[in-house]
Amino acid sequence: MAASDIPMRYRVEQYVCKLQEDIVSAFEILDPNAPPFKRDSWLRAEGGRGVSCVFAVPVPAPGAEAQAAHRETVLEKGGVNVSIVHGMLPPPAIKQMRADHSTIPDVQTAVPFFAAGLSLVIHPRNPHAPTVHANYRYFELTEKPTEEEAAQGKTGKLIAWWFGGGADLTPSYLYEEDAVHFHKTLKAACDLHGADVYPAFKKWCDEYFHITHRGESRGIGGIFFDDLCSESHKRFADGAARPKTPEEIFAFVKDVGDAFVPSYIPVLERRWKTPSTEHEKRWQLIRRGRYVEFNLVYDRGTKFGLMTPGARIESILMSLPETARWEYMSELGTEAESREGKLMEVLKNPREWV
Repeated sequence: MAASDIPMRYRVEQYVCKLQEDIVSAFEILDPNAPPFKRDSWLRAEGGRGVSCVFAVPVPAPGAEAQAAHRETVLEKGGVNVSIVHGMLPPPAIKQMRADHSTIPDVQTAVPFFAAGLSLVIHPRNPHAPTVHANYRYFELTEKPTEEEAAQGKTGKLIAWWFGGGADLTPSYLYEEDAVHFHKTLKAACDLHGADVYPAFKKWCDEYFHITHRGESRGIGGIFFDDLCSESHKRFADGAARPKTPEEIFAFVKDVGDAFVPSYIPVLERRWKTPSTEHEKRWQLIRRGRYVEFNLVYDRGTKFGLMTPGARIESILMSLPETARWEYMSELGTEAESREGKLMEVLKNPREWV
């Protein structure tokens, strides 16, 4: 059987499971003395399964020796999660999704859905090492299967489908060479599918990861794409070459997914041993507070997850950092010539890195 004859949902499931293991292995190789990621397999009562691979060091007991050991790991918290879920999507969730997915018809009743994807967030311990986020996902809505289709284990007629995802970098301190490397690696993967893919999805990322109430971006961007399907190319103005068919779009998603490890691990290797101060740690915690604000107020994935029946809350909120800080009228970042101020300049005025 040719790969194209296998339903897309099964091919995506196979890919994200392999990608999860590749990414987790890369982090475990980087820090072999740290505890391994906890691999937590789960089943969803409403339909589906998942594997959450989570890194977290237990809170140390009192004492200088325990505190020192707690600070030695590269990561403070991280999660690389895969979910493959299906069931019935209620009208309120469909209504919210229609705002961002124009191919969804105006459905007034619950319909079957399938979603498979990988989502990751990594929060390093060192303030000089950037947080990173990525996700790659596939979604289907179908009609209810006929009795004959159900008896044969088939799904109903496809109503709508799309791919979405991306990767973005959130530093506390700006290192231009890190920003260039991250963007350059993602651009190389995008360029395999058309010279205009990276510019379009980089711009989309800058616009999406914007904390409107703060007037600043969450980080220094990367790429972001959503609602990629056979109809989506019509929304681009120039009609230039971009992935259009299911096969082309899936190939693109795999290329950018495979680019994650080479885009981020070299940056983490460079920064995780950088000497840091309590002042720098304080700024890192303030920036993490901004991360929390975006995820809880604006992020589509978080909102959708919390509205989905039978949602696994631990996995949805895994993206939040272990520690964060909110200061009233903090002076950090207000001086333009400070390192914190230089980061803020980029967050308020996104730059072209490559």
